[in-house]
Amino acid sequence: MKTLRVARFSVRYRPRALAVCAAAVLVALGTGVLALGHGDYPIAPGEVVRTLFGGGSAAEDFVVNQLRLPRVATALLVGAALALAGALFQTLVRNPLGSPDILGFTQGAATGALLVVVAGGSSAALAGGAVAGGLATGVLIYALAWRGGVQGARLVLVGIGTAAILTGVNGYLLTRTQLMDAARAVLWLTGSLDGRGWDQARPLALALAVLVPLVLLVCGPALRALELGDDAASGLGVRPERLRVALLGAAVLLASLAAAAAGPVNFLALTAPQLARRITRAPGPNLAASMCTGAALLVTADFAAQHLFGERQLPVGVVTGVLGGGYLVWLLATQRRAGRL
Repeated sequence: MKTLRVARFSVRYRPRALAVCAAAVLVALGTGVLALGHGDYPIAPGEVVRTLFGGGSAAEDFVVNQLRLPRVATALLVGAALALAGALFQTLVRNPLGSPDILGFTQGAATGALLVVVAGGSSAALAGGAVAGGLATGVLIYALAWRGGVQGARLVLVGIGTAAILTGVNGYLLTRTQLMDAARAVLWLTGSLDGRGWDQARPLALALAVLVPLVLLVCGPALRALELGDDAASGLGVRPERLRVALLGAAVLLASLAAAAAGPVNFLALTAPQLARRITRAPGPNLAASMCTGAALLVTADFAAQHLFGERQLPVGVVTGVLGGGYLVWLLATQRRAGRL
């Protein structure tokens, strides 16, 4: 741990964690440039960068800035939001399985979206339904897990049970929709960035602009104190339950907005924080490293889903589901060998 002092201000940082963040950002931006240049109208990476700074032709400007950039921007924002939400959940419940798609929040967002589909709502209403469903599920799970406070193990168990119930509800709602609406809903439930525009990216960008400084700068030190236990955190002047409610609310909102933008992209919120922690080799929540890693993972997975399977493009949720599912199996196996399961 090193300290950087500028005038009256000082910032403590870990050089390895900072290097990991920088490397993840470079991977995310580099993959984004490649994604902007690939397609039916190929553009060289140098021309892509020139176009982004306003120097390309009219055709290149249209293809890069209007057709492809919204999808790449949405991928970066969704990846960062899901990874930050996953890091907060895993820190608060003190369990590597803490993730919005395992604890039921993603399923709640899907329920809200499907209710809109059944009612015949528009795509904009579907996004609003996803946010409302995720937030309502968060309130429900917190209320069910409350018993003079919320403990991590109890929150995980209640969340897993709620996820199972909502999965059944979502299956029933699919049977109540028209065939074309059901096909659209299934594509959304898989997790897809196809056809995403600035209407999907802007709300998530606004939420990240507001929540990230609050979580990293205001709540970050208190969150590290909370990792020592409620008694130790109280002794350091932290109110554990109030902090837990605030951070859970932020995590649920981020996961819900990410689901509204790209559908329930499975396992990214589970995998990215764990990968960031293993690479940085640093204790603590690793919030910034998780965000950078999540953005790099999702934009890379989307690029692979578009270009590595021939002419048939896959939804990005298929790629993250396969990779994340494999990681979950490996995580459970290592936890079992360590005697924690």
